[in-house]
Amino acid sequence: MKLKVMPIIITAVVSAVLLFGGWFIYRQVAVQSPIEKMVTQYDGVNSAQITINRNDVQMKLDLKPNVDLGRLVQYIHREGQNLIGSRSLKLDVVDHSNEALENWWGDAMFTVAQAMENKQYAEITPTLSKMATGGIKVNTAMDDNNVYVSLRDGDASKFIILPRIPGQIGVWPNA
Repeated sequence: MKLKVMPIIITAVVSAVLLFGGWFIYRQVAVQSPIEKMVTQYDGVNSAQITINRNDVQMKLDLKPNVDLGRLVQYIHREGQNLIGSRSLKLDVVDHSNEALENWWGDAMFTVAQAMENKQYAEITPTLSKMATGGIKVNTAMDDNNVYVSLRDGDASKFIILPRIPGQIGVWPNA
């Protein structure tokens, strides 16, 4: 029996298109769109770009200055648990900082790094609150994985996510 090459190739191509196309549509319709809708409905979220991989969900968020980042993360975990599943959540927040916030954070960074290294997380909030001057408002929150610092100076904002895992405080480039 002689096999015909063209029908085999056409069958393989059609099968691949159906398989991967169906997977892509499922991921878009059943997972990514509901997560994106859930996040953008949260008060203070301007936009969200979501990438779903096998092991993680990456979100690039554009937030208004008055958003409480810690509460937003709690909301995402609570409301999106059935969609995110066992994947880890990785956030990247668009920076709307100004020079005053950058300088202030540069001065505060050493104190925060020291508290993080010594696992004295309770020291971060009062220390940053004491340092907040000149109209800069500070909000901090913490969960099992990260410490969240939100800085606001009028319309400018800076959101810092610091991992609680020792040795990974080198996330300062996002800071």
